[in-house]
Amino acid sequence: MSFLDDMKKKARASKKRIVLPEGTDLRVLTAASAAAKEGLAEIILVGNKVDILKTAGEIDLSQVLIVDVVTAEKKEEYIERFYELRKAKGVTKDQARELMKDPVYFGNMMIKQNDADGLVSGAIHSTADTLRPALQIIKTAPGTSLVSSFFIMVIPDCEYGQDGVFLFSDCGLNENPNADQLSEIAISSAHTMKGLLGITPIVAMLSYSTYGSANSELTQKVVQATALAKQKAPDLLIDGEMQVDAALVASTAKLKAPNSAVAGQANVLIFPDLNAGNIGYKLTERLAKAQAYGPITQGLAKPINDLSRGCKAEDIIGVIAMTAVQAQAEHS
Repeated sequence: MSFLDDMKKKARASKKRIVLPEGTDLRVLTAASAAAKEGLAEIILVGNKVDILKTAGEIDLSQVLIVDVVTAEKKEEYIERFYELRKAKGVTKDQARELMKDPVYFGNMMIKQNDADGLVSGAIHSTADTLRPALQIIKTAPGTSLVSSFFIMVIPDCEYGQDGVFLFSDCGLNENPNADQLSEIAISSAHTMKGLLGITPIVAMLSYSTYGSANSELTQKVVQATALAKQKAPDLLIDGEMQVDAALVASTAKLKAPNSAVAGQANVLIFPDLNAGNIGYKLTERLAKAQAYGPITQGLAKPINDLSRGCKAEDIIGVIAMTAVQAQAEHS
């Protein structure tokens, strides 16, 4: 069974309510129809119902709930709740009313009010337009101060990691995290590995140095991040700083980090910055012919995921499934 098939199986086991706020995009409508028919989630399209149905044409939306932001039964409730959440930031009641016409804001309020469990956007919205409402309404998870992203990498015929399955982070969101932010990324990634895949996380904090073989501002950031992560989450297997060969290869680990419980068997790789993370996942995808699933968001109180604007309907279906499984983990 492939990784994606496994995600779909998990999603079907306990169906969650997933909002799609881009109902005037054919890819989204195709994905919504297919995901509903596959039983991956209870799909909710949010927007202008007339426009959604007009765009859909022959696409079957009979198993999809369409919520119109103008005529929705709970519209006034959401406006009032959003106003209460944001009035301290200077938002007026009129501004709240206007923002609730935006399907992304409206969808986030559905989740805030427990009328939905997760949201997938980004086919026609920027990352900022997808995540800004989530940060204002959903906010970060308890005990978490940073939203980050991850990729699940599935590498064929690979002896490393969890039978070739890895989590790479952060490869898509935080450009140059400081030591504290890097520690948050590591902890969130460990929880994601366990909650999403059911795999015990073994987390390597990557650098061009292993255990002080080099000493610079760059390596010290990773050293400090490792210490902070261990202090914040002493129950997790996290170690560093270490080079990627020490993190993965048992024979190299014996030479470079013989006393590490992580070296030689890491399945979660934390990159020191976005340059390294983005390069790392794309090299792995292309040279190792790996499947790359992501970027998926972590660190929010509820799962809100950002699509690539170049995505296909099949990609959206996959993200719907993963978002549903994230929502299951939130409720477990």
